[in-house]
Amino acid sequence: MRRRSVQTETVEITGHLMDSGLLSRVLDDIRGYGGDYTLDKFDLGYDKDDPSTVRMTVGAEDEEALQRLLMRIQTKGANLVDPGTPEISEVTQDGVFPDGFYSTTNLPTSVRLNGRWVQVRNPEMDCGLLVEGDAVRTIPMSEVRTGMRIISSAQGVKVTPPLVANTEESFGFMESEVSSEKPQRVLVMQVADGMREAKANGQKVLWVGGPGIVHTGAAPAMVALVEAGFVDVLFAGNALATHDIESSLYGTSLGVDLAHGRGVEHGHEHHIRAINTIRKAGSIAEAVSQGVLTSGVMHALVKNGKSFVLVGSVRDDGPLPDVYTDVLEGQRAMRAELPGVGYCLMAATMLHSVATGNILPASIPLTCVDINPATVTKLADRGSSQARGIVTDVGLFIEHLARELAPDYADIK
Repeated sequence: MRRRSVQTETVEITGHLMDSGLLSRVLDDIRGYGGDYTLDKFDLGYDKDDPSTVRMTVGAEDEEALQRLLMRIQTKGANLVDPGTPEISEVTQDGVFPDGFYSTTNLPTSVRLNGRWVQVRNPEMDCGLLVEGDAVRTIPMSEVRTGMRIISSAQGVKVTPPLVANTEESFGFMESEVSSEKPQRVLVMQVADGMREAKANGQKVLWVGGPGIVHTGAAPAMVALVEAGFVDVLFAGNALATHDIESSLYGTSLGVDLAHGRGVEHGHEHHIRAINTIRKAGSIAEAVSQGVLTSGVMHALVKNGKSFVLVGSVRDDGPLPDVYTDVLEGQRAMRAELPGVGYCLMAATMLHSVATGNILPASIPLTCVDINPATVTKLADRGSSQARGIVTDVGLFIEHLARELAPDYADIK
């Protein structure tokens, strides 16, 4: 026996609903949230490239349950036919959203204010929507303060999901499948094309890197990419920078000789001695200025005026003086670098990849490269719908990318 819904609203969704499985996922969400639905209209596209449109009445037992359900299915583009106007509540406690606040996605979002649609600035998942005069932006929970005005309804909000093209091409940034057996050169060239396009549009290329870049011997290739202008911002932790600096000072990474692939005497001390050397200089930039640090990825970033944000964890040694040890400060520093980013490459880091995916708008093409399939699938699983995963050796991938984007690299090798 079907439950009778007390509160109902009519929503509509348009796109490749059948072949993409989108309609099925929307209906699963409705039932998963204890709701109900009635299909009122179903226009099925005639040709494979024609979009379909579904209008349905969705219901729930009470208004609170209905609002949460509407917010959920909006993430897949099921928006209200009659959008109405948003409910706006005032924050009464620092760091606490009002009850019923609108929980955001990283998809393009608009809010209806004073009779017109206003685009939400810096879309980011798991935030609230802050109304500031005639403008709306996302705001993380830790940043809200008493007196701020926060949207607390699905009414008056519209989400635009990315259109998934019905194509037979093997690579696309709006797919979430993981590539492990496709031609390496094809994938490298398509990543390179994405970076070139971003630079041609005057946008930045963001890298999110782990220490595997150094361990696999790919640091020289990444240096070539920095110098060629294809690394504008680096997000990383204490480890990548530490082992890159250790490599510059001692020729080792975690005590392993990178030239010969074997451990060296007292090599286990090298990373902590490298950290101590930079702390003595005062910062990575000061170590470069003083001639203490003369090579490596961090040296190249400093010499070429590029940005980096290093955010630490409880397992860090040292850490380096440039590392943010307050994670909220680290988040703020990362968000400050996102304006102008047009392409993101994540390499050999699970935690920093997921962290960056959480704050990155879905409109920014994103590729994650890792030898571990679990790393490249977690991004899509955690809401980064634009994520593309490539399962391969990071060192070889970055070397091939350097040969494609930095022609002088082949001569250096």
